[in-house]
Amino acid sequence: MKSYDPRMHSAEHILNQTMVRMFGCERSFSSHIEKKKSKCDYHFKRALTPEEETELTERINQVIDRKLDITEKLISLSEAERSFNLKRLPEGSGDSIRIVSVGDYDDCPCIGPHVRNTAEIGHFQLVSTGFEAGVLRVRFKLI
Repeated sequence: MKSYDPRMHSAEHILNQTMVRMFGCERSFSSHIEKKKSKCDYHFKRALTPEEETELTERINQVIDRKLDITEKLISLSEAERSFNLKRLPEGSGDSIRIVSVGDYDDCPCIGPHVRNTAEIGHFQLVSTGFEAGVLRVRFKLI
């Protein structure tokens, strides 16, 4: 298992759900989560406008500010297949899947560590975005 920073990894979940809600895209297909700065890559059709970048940041921080509990539960693989995209699930993952929930905002299969409440995350800051060959890269940090 990768060594993820719990604060940054929890912020990644909120970023992914916010991208889904704002743009109707899928969650990131690739990510690199580090303590100082992280990035997520999305299949996308264009670059974000400065206004969209601002709105994305504002929405993410609004979710963080809601002080949502982050919880986990195990569900059966068959139940998970009905509710979630399991394309990135490693082969032989077992009969139960861990689902991490960020309050009522996001549910996602995940094996990484998380904070217990979004109040522990801090403030999300968009560092930059870039678009090339159908991939939107979002770089962010927490302050």
